Parts: sequence; C-alpha cells; structure tokens
Amino acid sequence: MREKSAIEFPCDFPIKMMGRDTPEFRAAARELIESHVGPVADDAIKSNLSSKGSFVSITVTVTATSQQQLDDIYRDVSAHDDVLMAL
Repeated sequence: MREKSAIEFPCDFPIKMMGRDTPEFRAAARELIESHVGPVADDAIKSNLSSKGSFVSITVTVTATSQQQLDDIYRDVSAHDDVLMAL
C-alpha cells in the first residue's frame, strides 16, 4: 500500500534541473517535463546561470495532478544524461 502524499493535488509544483548551459540541455529540460504534463507556458520556466556561466538551473513550475506523476517526472529527469541534478 502506498503512503498518502503530504501534497494536496492538483497543485503548482516547481521542478528544478541543473546541467551545462547548452541549447540541448535547455531543450531537453522542457521536453522532459512536457512529455508528462503537456505544453508548458514560457513564463512557467525560469533559469539562472552559474557565476561562471558554465551551468544553468532551470525551474519549471507545473500543475501536478498526482504523486505518481511527480515520481514519473523525477525518474525521467534524473535518468537523462544532460541533467546533472534534479530537485
């Protein structure tokens, strides 16, 4: 039996990914999330460059509908070669 989630669904949920600042990583970050939630508005995506500009963190805020959906997103994001860390 699954534990009940501490999160009430649906809710806005930020998913943060970190990787090298390349066009491929930026595209992959969006595609990974959109494969689970559908199209994401541009204003739902925020990015911050590292101090030297080599790395970027991308936060995509989604409307999460279930714990299973979040688990699936994190599994796919964490498995992607371009994603160095996911929070």
